[in-house]
Amino acid sequence: MLNPANLPDDIAVLKAMLVASEARNLRKDDRIERLEKLVAAFRQAAFGRKSEKAEPGQFELALEDLETAIAAIHAEEEADAPSGKRAAKSRAANRGALPGHLPRIEEVIEPDSLLCACGNGLHCIGEDRCERLDVIPAQFRVIVTRRPKYACRACTDGINQAPAPARLIPGGLPTEATVAHVLVSKYADHLPLYRQAQIYSRQGVDLDRSTLADWVGRAAFELRPVFDAMIANLKKSTKLFMDETRAPVLDPGARKTKTGYFWALARDDRPWNGTAPPGVAFTYAPGRGGQHAEHILQGFTGILQVDGYAGYNRLIAPDRIGPEIRLAYCWAHARRKLFEITRAGPAPIAEEGLRRIADLYKIEGDIRGSDPAVRLAARQLRSGPVVADIEAWLNNHRSRVAAKSPLGEALNYIAKYWAGLSLFLDDGRVELDNNTVERTIRPIALNRKNALFAGHDAGAQNWAVIASLIETCKLCSVDPHAYLTNTLKAIVNGHKQSQIDDLLPWNYAVKV
Repeated sequence: MLNPANLPDDIAVLKAMLVASEARNLRKDDRIERLEKLVAAFRQAAFGRKSEKAEPGQFELALEDLETAIAAIHAEEEADAPSGKRAAKSRAANRGALPGHLPRIEEVIEPDSLLCACGNGLHCIGEDRCERLDVIPAQFRVIVTRRPKYACRACTDGINQAPAPARLIPGGLPTEATVAHVLVSKYADHLPLYRQAQIYSRQGVDLDRSTLADWVGRAAFELRPVFDAMIANLKKSTKLFMDETRAPVLDPGARKTKTGYFWALARDDRPWNGTAPPGVAFTYAPGRGGQHAEHILQGFTGILQVDGYAGYNRLIAPDRIGPEIRLAYCWAHARRKLFEITRAGPAPIAEEGLRRIADLYKIEGDIRGSDPAVRLAARQLRSGPVVADIEAWLNNHRSRVAAKSPLGEALNYIAKYWAGLSLFLDDGRVELDNNTVERTIRPIALNRKNALFAGHDAGAQNWAVIASLIETCKLCSVDPHAYLTNTLKAIVNGHKQSQIDDLLPWNYAVKV
């Protein structure tokens, strides 16, 4: 900021200072514009409508650094602006309203004097009020439980004392809330136990990683009946999603990791106004074979929406014994194969296919949230002709394109799964894609990235149990920490097995 008292009297020097100042500001604007273009490009790549990225979280670090750089330049501008004036280009702020449930600590800032210059006292005619978000770093506290002992002075009938409260960790240090915090930090916030131990040590609480692991294992054991009840509830539905993702597991005998899989079974009926609550259950299996999907789905009958993985074909094999399952396939995977072709250069046929599929998604956007009958009628009226057009386009170009070329393989993929891709035209509950379950798997991938591998098959099973409850809490808009705290307390205090459904995350959502 230029201080008039320090300005030179020489006009030529003043002109030079002014030119330099303008040049400096121009460079700031150029830097901001360049950075903002980069931010826009990253956002388009991660979240844009044409994005085919499975894990947009990989862009977050780059976005954070770019936005930090922009904020620093804005701060520099504001520091250089004349006192009392805003910078010419103010920063974009996304404040929003602070939640009403947060405690308010009010501070009143009074003027130095309440006397007027005329000598009379001032009276309040109003006030300016602002709210800022404050934080107290996570604090540990010690719950001291005292159980007084009472005896009668007149006789020797014994001592009267309240029984000791039940604990999740018998004789251990943590409350159920502390264990819940460890679970949420590990499986929702992706903090491995050794990092949590480092955080605790900064507050003088020395907890060995193995101690935390013992807490997690005991909690997983107690929560297993809730998980079993949840997966049983999901399989009562007649429309589910399924997907699988890698789960590297340490194989001590071979001195390397082996590849297991988490199989995700998800329900989300909200797009068609279904009344069943959303949920997802992960099951660990040592492989990716279709027999694992068949085992998980025992007792389920209805429509299963999946990607094009061949292992699911076992569920519709003619010689399969069990309830009927129909497979609905995923237009997002069909679209993705065409999209990959367009990334390599001009591809008119693939681009034409993408435009036609985009028309289907536009129709779906118009009817999302409607009842199945309304969705079905709209699809038969509007989507049916589009699908027929795609089929004609598909047959025309398959006969002209080399089957082994990337485009030929993409077209053959669509043709191979055509019946399942078209199933949404016959049932208003079916979605266009499998994205519902893919979104629930992303936190598993983040944990896998941070933890690298599970230490044992049993550890992966515990991972699946706790991750299922936490991700279902998210789908039901339930605070995972509050849910796990109260559920562990209920279990420790002898909650009846016959009433285990009361502990499911969506029932907790109803109670609160």
